[in-house]
Amino acid sequence: MPQKPFVSAQEVAERAGVSRSAVSRTFTPGASVSPETRRRVVEAAEALGYHVNHLARGLMRNESGIVCLIVSEMSTPYRANLIRAMTQQLQNAGKIAMLINTDRSDGSVDLALRQAIRYRADASIILSGMPDRSITQLCLKNGQRLVLINRDDDQQGPLRINLDDAEAAGRVVTAFVRAGCRRLAFANSQAGTPSLMAREHGFVAAAKTMGLPVRVERHGPTDYESGRVLAQRLLTLSERPDAVFCATDLLACGFMDAARHQFRVAIPDQLCVVGFDDIEQAAWSSYDLTTFAQPVEMIAREAVAWLVNESGQAAGDDSVRFQPNLVWRSSVRGG
Repeated sequence: MPQKPFVSAQEVAERAGVSRSAVSRTFTPGASVSPETRRRVVEAAEALGYHVNHLARGLMRNESGIVCLIVSEMSTPYRANLIRAMTQQLQNAGKIAMLINTDRSDGSVDLALRQAIRYRADASIILSGMPDRSITQLCLKNGQRLVLINRDDDQQGPLRINLDDAEAAGRVVTAFVRAGCRRLAFANSQAGTPSLMAREHGFVAAAKTMGLPVRVERHGPTDYESGRVLAQRLLTLSERPDAVFCATDLLACGFMDAARHQFRVAIPDQLCVVGFDDIEQAAWSSYDLTTFAQPVEMIAREAVAWLVNESGQAAGDDSVRFQPNLVWRSSVRGG
């Protein structure tokens, strides 16, 4: 015979010899129930294989416990690390994460989000600057709480979490100048997200205050292969740069490999390189990359705490800005 798909609370109550409400109180945190009743209900539930239907219970309170994570470039090391931290914090808070991939631009993102809304998702966290702003508007229109990470949307209501990318870029210029570098370059992708462009603009502006021009090159997606192409462009110039700030570590890894193996450039003796994100590969001995560490765990904690109304700082504010930490390694002279 086919196995029964679920066991009802009434069946647990009948087996335990208690009321239906006693079963409900047993599985409701903080509810009053005697130790003997709790014991009988738990034993009956275990024997029958009963599990609380949190979705149904939540919908009775107009809550589903579902939080959408709207993500692009989820295969990159930094994004994967942020997803890991965010899902762990959501689990700790008793929430369920629903992942929506926004890498495609054929309408599938809008369809996926509308499906999540039909499942009564309580909130969304947008983990990238790439999705169109209409996604933000759709979430808000449907009454979702919303957290925006590394975006420049100006709608009222969401919590916005950003890094001070421009200030970090200024610190890179100072490090390069102290290392004796004068021919600066910035290697970027063509993604054009707010965080990447803030690093670019901040770097160019800081260099300008010191009277130093910056050669900016952009190419393709924010990945390893784009870093290799950017190195080919910059290192075939008649006057090569002696310092390059790469918008992300993944770009920097590709850049460094091409510089060393294709152009025989010594790092840091002939070329200083700085990245951003402090991904695992940045600390590998083959790169030993000077970079900025994003406070991934703090970002995740702040986002989820705000969603469940437990945040001290963000509860009365709609914007949080973190300072990335500079991690010195051997890809810059004098570090």
